[in-house]
Amino acid sequence: MGKIKIAIVGVGNCVSSLIQGIHYYRDRSPEGAIGLMHYEINGYRPGDIEVVVAFDVDKRKVGRDVHEAIFAKPNCTTVFCPEIPKSGITIRKGKILDGVASHMMDYPDDHAFALSDKPEPTAVEVVQALKESGAQILTNYLPVGSEDATRFYANCALEAGVAFVNNIPVFIASDVVWAKRFANKNLPIIGDDIKSQMGATITHRILTDLFKKRGVKLERTYQLNTGGNTDFLNMRERKRLATKKKSKTEAVQAVAARRLEDENIHIGPSDYVPWQKDNKVCFIRMEGKLFGDVPMNLEMRLSVADSPNSAGVAIDAIRCAKLALDRGQSGVLEAPSAYFCKHPARQFSDDEAFTMVEDFINENGRLSHNRLKKVG
Repeated sequence: MGKIKIAIVGVGNCVSSLIQGIHYYRDRSPEGAIGLMHYEINGYRPGDIEVVVAFDVDKRKVGRDVHEAIFAKPNCTTVFCPEIPKSGITIRKGKILDGVASHMMDYPDDHAFALSDKPEPTAVEVVQALKESGAQILTNYLPVGSEDATRFYANCALEAGVAFVNNIPVFIASDVVWAKRFANKNLPIIGDDIKSQMGATITHRILTDLFKKRGVKLERTYQLNTGGNTDFLNMRERKRLATKKKSKTEAVQAVAARRLEDENIHIGPSDYVPWQKDNKVCFIRMEGKLFGDVPMNLEMRLSVADSPNSAGVAIDAIRCAKLALDRGQSGVLEAPSAYFCKHPARQFSDDEAFTMVEDFINENGRLSHNRLKKVG
């Protein structure tokens, strides 16, 4: 099937897990490929993904081989595939804009950004790098709150003629203007804000859907999350959280029997705990009423390695984007976006989204698209 050539913006923990996963599953049989949602997607396996250009702003990564930089500080995710050969791809200095929160410079070197003093690229230079590398898909892993920086790279993707996978809660695929721009350029886009494989929001959604299906009235709920990676450190600047909070909250509200009032639902990152490193701990509480208006409540604690949890979904999103390129499909890929992302253009239950993405993979993408039109 050939290689899936990707460009990466932001070589943090999630990218470390993604690249480790590409190599970890490369020589494994279907029976031994534990942890994948799909071993193959129309012939494409994880090992077919290849990073051909990467951008970052940390001086400990810029100028280094990608496969070395994924283990550089402040990355702190689990190392499950330590033996990775050099890629031959040197990380380039990226555009900063609002990609780095000001407070990130105030923390010890192991945790904070250490900005490279190399000059920032112009849009023309980024577009040229994408074209010269042969990249087919640009994957966005910028920090939460990087509104201007995400738009900068989305523009570069359009100019370079590459697909876009938006893993963060800046609304590109779910914005009608941006969606139309990608459609007009005959380029596919998946987004926004990637779900984890077994994370806080997907679990909260499933439980909320269960309340609805079992006739339990959900009256109030919260989701609290703590972690010790740079993602959580970045989110200590509360003003960067507006779209993140909206994305996570809407993901749950969308599957509720009826929308909860704002004062009865709280979902979002809660605090940065350095010693947790890349481990994320989530607390969910749900209060409701059963038969006869009898009250009940549910409390749950989930502990996961945050970045491998994301990579388990990203590895499928990338392959679906390549599938769309092969088929000449453009604009928002609604089925993959609905299944893989928290804030797609239109929300569906996870059961519906699962069926839609299986249809998409099995060359029934038009069926999924027609069903979306009817439901929408």
